Amino acid sequence: MSTLYRPEMLFVDGAFQQNCELLAGDDGVVEAIGKGLQASPAQTVDLPGKAIVPGAVNVHSHAFQRLIRGKSESRRTSGKDFWSWRGTMYHAAASLSPEDLFDVARMAFLEMALAGITTVGEFHYLHNAPNGKPYEDSTLLSRQVIEAAESAGIRIVLLRAAYFQSGYQLPSDPGQVRFFETLDAYLNTTEQLVTAYSKMPSNVRIGVAPHSIRAVPIKEFRTIVEWARARQLPIHTHLSEQTAENTACIREYGLTPAGLMAREQILGTDFTAVHAIHLTEPEIGLVADAGSTICSCPTTERNLGDGIVTADVAMRRGVRFALGSDSQAQIDPWEDSRELDYHLRLEHQQRAVLDDIEGQGLAQRLFDCATVNGARSLGIPAGELKPGNYADFFTVDLKDVSLTGHSPASLLPMLVFTLSRPAIRDVVAGGRVIVSNGRHEQQEEIVARYNELYERVWNDRSPA
Repeated sequence: MSTLYRPEMLFVDGAFQQNCELLAGDDGVVEAIGKGLQASPAQTVDLPGKAIVPGAVNVHSHAFQRLIRGKSESRRTSGKDFWSWRGTMYHAAASLSPEDLFDVARMAFLEMALAGITTVGEFHYLHNAPNGKPYEDSTLLSRQVIEAAESAGIRIVLLRAAYFQSGYQLPSDPGQVRFFETLDAYLNTTEQLVTAYSKMPSNVRIGVAPHSIRAVPIKEFRTIVEWARARQLPIHTHLSEQTAENTACIREYGLTPAGLMAREQILGTDFTAVHAIHLTEPEIGLVADAGSTICSCPTTERNLGDGIVTADVAMRRGVRFALGSDSQAQIDPWEDSRELDYHLRLEHQQRAVLDDIEGQGLAQRLFDCATVNGARSLGIPAGELKPGNYADFFTVDLKDVSLTGHSPASLLPMLVFTLSRPAIRDVVAGGRVIVSNGRHEQQEEIVARYNELYERVWNDRSPA
């Protein structure tokens, strides 16, 4: 049966419109948007005092890293930079059974749902048992993460990561034994997942993710990309997150990672460069000319001290930006969107640095990063509400104090720059209500199981 939603306001065609209705089919797809819609048979859901907003798309997530929250905020325990921080992350990765991975991923996905995220791109690189040996079923951990997303009710694009080495001329890091595979094993397992989920409902899709040029040599990298393009799968990789990564790539190949991707014709409209913080202007030009997307993860990048992405330069070249929660230091797509501009304000000592680029206002530009650009990166019909797209959206309480004083014209900038978590009341993914009046249908169970896991992994409640 179709469902007719009647909010006080609905965000469509770039603006909040009053008394506009949305009709969602029983297949989870938007059938119609407009005023005075009629449909039979249909159930009607009245939403007085609420606005409907397209669901956010979280392009880059490592769900299991939710487990290190509160345990990596000290130089004593996690060092002073990204490279030493990995030790805490490796401890968490080594501690998880398949059932534990389900529980920690479900906790991360619950928090995403409560933040208005309806789709996640899960950059998944836990493949083996804790001792590094493959499971008899090589898809086991991938399926645990997929099932966690299905249980939480959000759509998932599983970006299965390839990880073949620790780095250029480096010995294998024992902390990475759960990540390593051969090229053949990677392709065979990913093929199994593509085949299995091509027959499933549309809430699961598979993509490829050569982890980085330090983890995947260029010959194997190119093979994975060619394999993915033959199947029209999205391609994601970490690119230029750290200056040390660029230096090592130059030593090995004589080019930076971006230059190497361009030379090997890996950049393209199906390619997303995650982080891309340390790109030069000519390298940004290469990304722009190829039509590739950059996925920025501002809350993680500031947490790790990675640096500030030159989004102003890239956006003026026409590069689309998407957003990700990455290490789960904070799960809030609207915080990520505003930080994309706020970080530049601190660097340039100016306000609204990303405003009025190509004639687009700042709030709309940042909103697009959290929605339509993310959907493009993952290759799914989402991020905006229109017939044929998924019925993915959330509602906000127009009486919430964070939105006090709004008008139809000012509600979008308020949403991007001031929205508080309690204002998000209902979340619908693929036409299914997964959050109602601020509560997820499985919230108590998910939180209880996660608390048990956290206690078992860390064995104490000491601060980081």
